[in-house]
Amino acid sequence: MAPPDNDVLWARGLRHTYNGSPALLGVSLGVREGEILGVLGPHGAGKTTLLRCLAGELLPEQGEVWFNSAPVHTLRRAARERLRRERFGWIGASPQLLPELTARENAALPLLLRGTPHHKAKAAAQEWLDRLDIGGIARKRPAQLLQAQCQRVAIARALANRPDVVFADEPTAPLHRADRSQVLRMLTSAARSHRITMVLASDDPEVVSLADRVVTLADGRPVSRMPHQDREGAGSCSASV
Repeated sequence: MAPPDNDVLWARGLRHTYNGSPALLGVSLGVREGEILGVLGPHGAGKTTLLRCLAGELLPEQGEVWFNSAPVHTLRRAARERLRRERFGWIGASPQLLPELTARENAALPLLLRGTPHHKAKAAAQEWLDRLDIGGIARKRPAQLLQAQCQRVAIARALANRPDVVFADEPTAPLHRADRSQVLRMLTSAARSHRITMVLASDDPEVVSLADRVVTLADGRPVSRMPHQDREGAGSCSASV
């Protein structure tokens, strides 16, 4: 069965286990172009597994994942890696910045990996750092930045490549509440202004409240869907590789 034409992402019957413990039990969903879909659920509900399957990072044991009517679940590893590099962006709870690179270089990394000329990649990264109100820290390295600044660099890195879809897995979890609200609004506003589809996962109802639609997971199963709601576009942090 092919997915609906208006769904950028479409999944059917996703099942996956870890060491015999179920993580997903028959999850099916669709995400429209430019939509922000919230995935709500407690720790262990299957949110991260779902996002990894949708992004092609993890192949489900059963089920299908389609992106723009192309079957992600049948692609070879190299093709899925290219898809994630060129068409998707990922933001996690930890920024995972390279400590030896500046903030601008970290934000430009996906562009550089796909062969974009150095000066164009840095210019695009700087543009997003400026939009996220951290243009002034472009030359600083992660160890010199605050946690909230690091997370904004990670957001700039995910958006600089102008992806079709951004997967945000607990993107504000390590932040204080004031920083959390501001960073979240910046992220969702940037997605809306550039028609970027987003799947936003969190265990905090306040985080997913800015989504257009919310799917709630519990024990690997969708337990409810909230009606569509129109909304306005709303320490050390380095990691070794």
